[in-house]
Amino acid sequence: MDLDSILDAEFDRNTLPARFMTRYEALISFIEDIVRQDNLSVALVTSGGTTVPLESRTVRFIDNFSSGTRGSSSAEYFLKQNYAVLYLHRRKSLKPFDRHLASMSPLDMLDMQQSGDVVVKEGYQLLCKEVLADKMKYSKYLYCCEFVDVSDYLILLKTCCQVLKPLRSRVMLYLAAAVSDFYIPSDNLPEHKIQSSDGSINLQLQIVPKALKPLVQFWIPDAYVVSFKLETDPQLLIPKAEKALKQYNHHLVIANVLEYRYQVGLCTFTGSFSHL
Repeated sequence: MDLDSILDAEFDRNTLPARFMTRYEALISFIEDIVRQDNLSVALVTSGGTTVPLESRTVRFIDNFSSGTRGSSSAEYFLKQNYAVLYLHRRKSLKPFDRHLASMSPLDMLDMQQSGDVVVKEGYQLLCKEVLADKMKYSKYLYCCEFVDVSDYLILLKTCCQVLKPLRSRVMLYLAAAVSDFYIPSDNLPEHKIQSSDGSINLQLQIVPKALKPLVQFWIPDAYVVSFKLETDPQLLIPKAEKALKQYNHHLVIANVLEYRYQVGLCTFTGSFSHL
């Protein structure tokens, strides 16, 4: 079954992401505001990792290490380059601007004066001032939409593409989310929590259908599409990046080896490579 058929089946089963319609209406409103600004381009940035639930009423799930560092920092860059940004991110992963304070305890940054007023400690004032100023400056050009599991992500990604499609070449897709390669179809999930008293379990995971092909061909064919490739074996990196570019016919692949992903990147486009 292809990805579109799977997503249509999810709609038929009414297994939509939580508050889907509320977020859909907010997304439409955001895009309508962008459309009124003729010269403004839009970057759809995906960020963070997707979970793979092991139960329908999820207690346990398979996860990956992605925290959204690349996506959140890149979203800030796009905003500062005069893009509007639709930020599709994993719930509780890093967000643009907020990420600068994510490693700090809010209470450690605050002090209480004798008057009872709460103030930001002197050592944090400059950072908070700069981050808050940027967040306020770009807030009307940024819309954040959350996902949790891989089904949520794919449904919301397709929805975002359909909403952005009329903007044609004004759209860039920057697909930095760490999407699960394997999942358990919703029809095969047990309804209730798996009981450890039942003994060991055997999980049979299926391949998640690739979104790039329908995305490039049908969902939003006029957009500029950037994907990412991560490997632990450097020998596999270039061949797999080349294969992805040829197979899906998009524009750019940014490839990284796990240990050096923050220092070195390999960029491939139209058959050529360069280091970032």
